[in-house]
Amino acid sequence: MITISLRPVGRNWGTISFASTLYLCPILDLLLAEIPAKLQAELRLGLQEALVNAAKHGNNLDPSKTVVVRFSLIDNQYWWVISDQGQGFIPASTNDEEPTDYLPPDESENGRGLCLLHQIFDQVEWNRKGTELRLCKEMENRPLLSLRR
Repeated sequence: MITISLRPVGRNWGTISFASTLYLCPILDLLLAEIPAKLQAELRLGLQEALVNAAKHGNNLDPSKTVVVRFSLIDNQYWWVISDQGQGFIPASTNDEEPTDYLPPDESENGRGLCLLHQIFDQVEWNRKGTELRLCKEMENRPLLSLRR
C-alpha cells in the first residue's frame, strides 16, 4: 500500500509512505514528477538506491514496516528525507569528501550504493540513530555524474 500526501497549499513538504518492498517504480515516478527531465535518470538511480537500502537493509523487507519519504523543493534545492523502522545505520566517516572514499573493498558484495549516493547528491546525511537519510540536489552549479574513470 502507498500513502501519498502531496504538498498542501502553503506547505513545502509532501510525504509518501509505503510498506517495505522492492517494487519501487510507482514511488520513484511520484518522487520525480516535478524534476526536470534531464536530471530524472541520475536522480532515479540515487533515489532507488536509497529506497532499496531503507526497505531491504533497514526494514528487512518486513511488509509490516514502512518507509516514509518526505520531499520538497526549497530555494533551488530538491530535498528527500527517507526514514525506515530498522535498527539504524552509521556509515564509516572519512575526513575526505571524495565519493570514492565510500567504496568498499573489491571483494565486498555490498556497499557501492554509498558511493553512488555521494556522487549523485550534493548532501548525504544520516540522523544519529541511522534510520533517516537526508538527500539534497542543488539545481545551480551542479556537476553531472560521470560514468567514466
